[in-house]
Amino acid sequence: MKTLTALFTAAALTLTAGLAQADDVPVDQIPQLVKDKKIKPLEELNQIVLKLHPGATITDSDLDNHFNGYEYEVELKDAKGIEWDVDLNAATGEVLKNKQDD
Repeated sequence: MKTLTALFTAAALTLTAGLAQADDVPVDQIPQLVKDKKIKPLEELNQIVLKLHPGATITDSDLDNHFNGYEYEVELKDAKGIEWDVDLNAATGEVLKNKQDD
């Protein structure tokens, strides 16, 4: 019985971990996602991020396909040199995360 419980637990953890993963969206697919109105234009999403941190510079960005939709993840450095991680719902522009980078 312990073996069955252990196998079930391992299977559940594996499936849950798979759901939490995201796939990077290839750059060449982004224009079609914008055209299909599945995401906002990246320029618009960048403006949302930069309004949160005026004077900051975007250092990296990623569009990920999560099981519940597209998420735009941005790393930026503000005028004081502080690094920030900001995640947006790519379809709505809603801020999901805005925290200082660890």
